[in-house]
Amino acid sequence: MKTWKLVSGIISTVLSVFVVFQSMMAGLANALEESGQSSGSAGLVVSICMLCGGIVSIVSRKNNSKGTNIALIILFGLATFTGFVLAGNYSDLYIWSSWCLINTILAIISLKKAHQII
Repeated sequence: MKTWKLVSGIISTVLSVFVVFQSMMAGLANALEESGQSSGSAGLVVSICMLCGGIVSIVSRKNNSKGTNIALIILFGLATFTGFVLAGNYSDLYIWSSWCLINTILAIISLKKAHQII
């Protein structure tokens, strides 16, 4: 799981930069179209959660404590929920939310494996 945390942390941190720029463009498109959708703002929330989750994942790769795994579950879970619910016309947000869902599932597996819960 150490390798997974390092790799997912690096990928999440790099992808969050792309999500920020795409979210800004989606928000601009929403404003110009006056569509009333909030997909650009949702993308910013997903990007912030991905960045924070990536940083926590990199920092905690050697520390397999319960708290860090729960933090990863919360951060990536919030990004997943926000992305899937508020994607609107920003269809790439489904892809980024799927990445966050994969990280959430792997954090749950890491938590169960390390502490034998359930």
